[in-house]
Amino acid sequence: MATTTHLHLLTPTPPRIRPRRRGAMSVTVRSSLIDPDGGALVDLVSPPERRAALRAEAEALPKVRLAAVDVEWAHVLAEGWASPLRGFMREDEYLQSLHFNCIRLPDGKGVVNMSLPIVLAIGDRDKEEIGDRPDVALQGPDGGVLAILRSVYNYENYYWIEHGSFRIGMTSTWEICSLLSRIGDDLHVSDDEAIAQAGNWLIGGDLEVIEPIKYNDGLDHYRLSPQQLRNEFDKRGADAVFAFQLRNPVHNGHALLMNDTRRRLLEMGYKNPILLLHPLGGFTKADDVPLPVRMEQHSKVLEDGVLDPETTIVSIFPSPMHYAGPTEVQWHAKARINAGANFYIVGRDPAGMGHPTEKRDLYNPDHGKKVLSMAPGLEKLNILPFKVAAYDTVAKKMAFFDPSRSKDFLFISGTKMRAFAKSGENPPDGFMCPGGWKVLVDYYNSLQTEEAAVASV
Repeated sequence: MATTTHLHLLTPTPPRIRPRRRGAMSVTVRSSLIDPDGGALVDLVSPPERRAALRAEAEALPKVRLAAVDVEWAHVLAEGWASPLRGFMREDEYLQSLHFNCIRLPDGKGVVNMSLPIVLAIGDRDKEEIGDRPDVALQGPDGGVLAILRSVYNYENYYWIEHGSFRIGMTSTWEICSLLSRIGDDLHVSDDEAIAQAGNWLIGGDLEVIEPIKYNDGLDHYRLSPQQLRNEFDKRGADAVFAFQLRNPVHNGHALLMNDTRRRLLEMGYKNPILLLHPLGGFTKADDVPLPVRMEQHSKVLEDGVLDPETTIVSIFPSPMHYAGPTEVQWHAKARINAGANFYIVGRDPAGMGHPTEKRDLYNPDHGKKVLSMAPGLEKLNILPFKVAAYDTVAKKMAFFDPSRSKDFLFISGTKMRAFAKSGENPPDGFMCPGGWKVLVDYYNSLQTEEAAVASV
């Protein structure tokens, strides 16, 4: 499964420092760690003095209502995680992303990785209302206007029409979100109704977000933009940043990996490598631990001293999850380039999920890390080779696996970890810090209490 104690790292080349380049609508990047894709960090949020005029303009425009996951993608685009992309993809960008996993730079010189299409699907009625209007107002789920999409280009959602089926690993979020709930039960993913929900048309254009997107869930202070992260790295004097994404609680095997990565970077000559602990904060499957619980657990890991707060930045990555395996892990790595990370940790079966009908991983668990080392457009990102971590039953702690005494090691998957917490059974001592484990147990106890209350009604 996607989260286990089998953790790896691998790298092609040492980092290089390149001169900064600037372009229109760009943000000055002071960090010397790594260039953003395209040389300039995209910022699509309008300045405060333009916001009243944009809201007034939006009143007269045709409107498209965004789903919650579309808002997450607008957030991703607005802050420059997908630099140099400047809005939802037009057809040429969509085709490049879908078939080549990369897009050409605006000047035509070179390509950047873009393995997941970021598109906006609309229905027939929306298309009729837009007509030949060049600009469209985008509303949030509550009806409030979030953005204006300019120089709109609409095109047929022919991927569904031509294929009529779901191809996991080659999808965009509008596909997976309309179908993912069905995958857990069966493989009826070419159902006509589900396909129709995706919308018959896609619209792309240049995005202008009226103000920073907030969720008002008590976690917005964790949602640092790529520019804010670069500023923080500069403030801390980082000469290397290594990013670690996860969508599950942090156990001591993860911590061992992160702490040892810092040790290795120090041995390589870096003076102050900083860890970016960067949990995914967008759409996830219903059985994943919810974001608020994960963030509380992560804070306990720092409070208990498992990770050093002085050399660790905890921030939320706002992207939705596709569970698209080796295709998606490229997106996760590419986005961290734009945030300034020049090292990326990749684990076993990144962005993976269990097969819906068989007891096995849906993707080959080693393909993610192999693809990252070969993916076009990711050459400037460094990934370090690493060993496997597991629970050492002799030392009573998480340790790097020693094949000479393999019988002494216990591999505890994310699924098994959650089963411990649900049943109230404690994991072996040294598997997770006590404060972090209590957060998980309390969460699953609350679920059981809710289920019992519903059953009694």
